[in-house]
Amino acid sequence: MSESYVPRIVDAAVRDYLEAFPAVCIEGPKWCGKTTTASQHAASQFSLADPSGSFRNRSIAQLDPALALEGAEPRLIDEWQEAPALWDAVRFECDRSVGHGRFLLTGSATPRAAQRPMHSGAGRIARLHMSSMTLMEQGVSCGKVSLRGLFAGESYTANSSLDLERIASLVVRGGWPANLGMDDYHAELTARSYLDAVADDDLSAVDGAARDPARIRRVLTSLGRNEATLSSKAALLRDTAEYLPEDAEGKGVKRRGGRGPVALSETTLDDYLGALNRMHVIEDIPAWRPALRSPVRIRAAMKRHLADPSLAAAAIGGTAETLRTDPKTLGFLFESLVTHDVLVYARAMDAQVMHYRDDSGLEVDLIVEMRDGTWGAFEVKLGAVQIDEGAANVLRLDRKMSERGQRPASVKAVIVGVGSFAYRRDDGVQVIPLDTLGV
Repeated sequence: MSESYVPRIVDAAVRDYLEAFPAVCIEGPKWCGKTTTASQHAASQFSLADPSGSFRNRSIAQLDPALALEGAEPRLIDEWQEAPALWDAVRFECDRSVGHGRFLLTGSATPRAAQRPMHSGAGRIARLHMSSMTLMEQGVSCGKVSLRGLFAGESYTANSSLDLERIASLVVRGGWPANLGMDDYHAELTARSYLDAVADDDLSAVDGAARDPARIRRVLTSLGRNEATLSSKAALLRDTAEYLPEDAEGKGVKRRGGRGPVALSETTLDDYLGALNRMHVIEDIPAWRPALRSPVRIRAAMKRHLADPSLAAAAIGGTAETLRTDPKTLGFLFESLVTHDVLVYARAMDAQVMHYRDDSGLEVDLIVEMRDGTWGAFEVKLGAVQIDEGAANVLRLDRKMSERGQRPASVKAVIVGVGSFAYRRDDGVQVIPLDTLGV
């Protein structure tokens, strides 16, 4: 690997998958470092984003995809979705000549159903998700509290250096590799530019469908306002309503009674959210649905989550300076920062991240569930004064699951922002400052 390369958590999975599968596809949001990481594992590269020769590579891929596959292996095909036929070409080549670790693909978007490849690639092309950088990858977190170790029964002690000013800075900077070494002001510009690119070009380019940049921005702003919440689709529709000229009705918007604000139609909102999902800009957190022996009404709503906390901050106009003086908003965005990192660490363990809320009002921010069914409950609290409240929630959920025939929690934890250090409480709840958490 290059000496200047900052190792990523996904590197280990890439190596393992190349040993097990003929091809590996690394998917994730733009600018998160997919191409740089894939290049460390590739022997040759074919990029569809290369503008040389009037985008000669793109023309080759569209006219004769097999030519794009010729080169030393593992052969990297960068941004394959620009010519979806490449997927089927890779699958066919993997069938024609057996071997592992032959191809690496990267993609910033999943093609729409009508444009998707003919074959799924199951058994030939393994998919890996890559996110922007965690605090551990950025060198902010010492990583002494291992998520994997917690599930193995370990307890940890470690010091933290986080304060509100530092958390606000980490939120607006996000995990974009290009922001390493930048000051807060210039790092904030990255997320703003990202959202501008999504609204003005990328969301329409993902499948060629015309979409209104102004309405895309309203949806992104609403998602930012509802970050880390269980906001319903109806709430998003209300939140994106605007006053428009009379002739706007019927053009993807719907007037809701009288001469009031005009809301996006549900069909239009679904289209925008679907396109944002395909671009990996949003990654909503599903509800945990344990199989219980007695009925508990569990809320099934997704928890809204943008792919990087800086996007949520930029969507609502938040800066490091304004967030320092707005602890309520910073609390929601801190949960986004925690969720981002826990998602990456959980994927490295082949685990899934969900949330829990039932009809009794019990809510736990994050549930991490392993493939064998073992699970952990994690509450997220900005300040140490809220640790007791978070501990009470995870303990209550643990009791409720045990009483209803579910296996008890393997991990009970509170992830905290400021004012604490890592330690195991007498009730078994592990307190984890975010700058001590790692894989």
